[in-house]
Amino acid sequence: MPTKKKNSAFMQPVNISDDLKAVVGPGPLPRTEIIKKLWAYIKKNNCQDVNNKRFIIPDEKLAKVFGGKTPIDMFQMTKKVSKHIK
Repeated sequence: MPTKKKNSAFMQPVNISDDLKAVVGPGPLPRTEIIKKLWAYIKKNNCQDVNNKRFIIPDEKLAKVFGGKTPIDMFQMTKKVSKHIK
C-alpha cells in the first residue's frame, strides 16, 4: 500500500474573522472547507449573477467579507477571503 501523503497547507484548520464566521460558521476550518461553505451560502442565498454565474453579487454578510457590494468575479473571491484568514 502507498504511504499516506501529509495534508497540504490547504487542509490545515485556520482561524477566521468574525465577518467570515457570519457566513461559513465557527472556525477554525481548513481553507477548502471555507470555500465549500462560501459556495453553499452563495447558492442558497442566490448571490450569483443570473446571466453570468462567474460573478457573485454580495449581500450584507458577503459585502463585509468581499469589501463592498460591487459584484466580483469568482476568481477574485479567494483573494478577498484570504484577508479574513489568520
